Amino acid sequence: MNADRPARGADTSFPARAVRTSAEPFCVERRPGAPVLLRAEPDDPVRWAFESRRALRAAVVDHGAVLARGLGLYDPILAGDVVRMLADGLMNEREAFSPRTSYTDRVYSSTRWPRGIPMCPHHELSYCDRFPAVMMFVCLSPAVLGGATVLVDSAAVLDALPASLVRRCERDGWTLVRTYNGDVGPSWAEAFGIGDRHGVEDYCRASAIEVEWGPGGQLRTRQRRPAVVRHPITGVRCWFNEIAHFSEWVFGPGARDELCDVLGPDGLPATTCFGDGTPIGWDLVDQIQQAYAANAVREPWRSGDLLIVDNIRTAHGRDPYEGPRELLVALADPTRI
Repeated sequence: MNADRPARGADTSFPARAVRTSAEPFCVERRPGAPVLLRAEPDDPVRWAFESRRALRAAVVDHGAVLARGLGLYDPILAGDVVRMLADGLMNEREAFSPRTSYTDRVYSSTRWPRGIPMCPHHELSYCDRFPAVMMFVCLSPAVLGGATVLVDSAAVLDALPASLVRRCERDGWTLVRTYNGDVGPSWAEAFGIGDRHGVEDYCRASAIEVEWGPGGQLRTRQRRPAVVRHPITGVRCWFNEIAHFSEWVFGPGARDELCDVLGPDGLPATTCFGDGTPIGWDLVDQIQQAYAANAVREPWRSGDLLIVDNIRTAHGRDPYEGPRELLVALADPTRI
């Protein structure tokens, strides 16, 4: 982390200026309320990615995320070649919650999420035993209005949360509970990409996931994960979980009550609790969402933009939007805590 990073906020207290680190052969702009910006207009984006890879990845570690503008990544094939050049490796999505369209091998569309509803900031696949260390997004077509990807410094969120909540999450972790009921969300075969029960059980056993089969082939799973981790490169403590994103309270008490009326409290497609099984209520989810909102930065997308996000240091979400919006997404550099 930079020594001049503020104790709270995602680099939002700095005036707009260009900065250079020892690892960067180029200058990036730090701007209030927006992610760090790199302007580049190469004749050959793939060659640029090859030559800039080490410095760009170092800048992502320094700043948590870098938005590269001017690359002209309008075509999914070209965009896929660039993200592959920048990544150590790409991974297939696992234990999916919503479907993605595949552009090329391990290069996807963004998840299908109602365009009029904001997406809570989260760390991609933090509920899995293996997750991407880096997320890469390419804007093929921006929304007519809204639709910015929201970025939040997870160390700043940790500072903003009540100390008692942080201590408990460090001690107990968090648990994701999923119910595959065949009505809301993917089936267990779709989520795991496995068509038989024994295959699902083998996968879950290897991934530290508890399995409970119910009537009619209904499946419920529980997986306990750490909620606060140290960044593997910088050692900085980070709020790293999806406690709010997958909570039954994420859209507020009214929406939660309506969902419970339809599915029953045991039929919710997902919810979260403390690692010891204690429920997490609306009050704590609301505090987490407020911490995200207070430390969020965003930048309206432009066609051809590339956004590289450190998935441990930085949570990402999405603003509501109008009109079509097409983003290419790659889950890069699979890792474990």
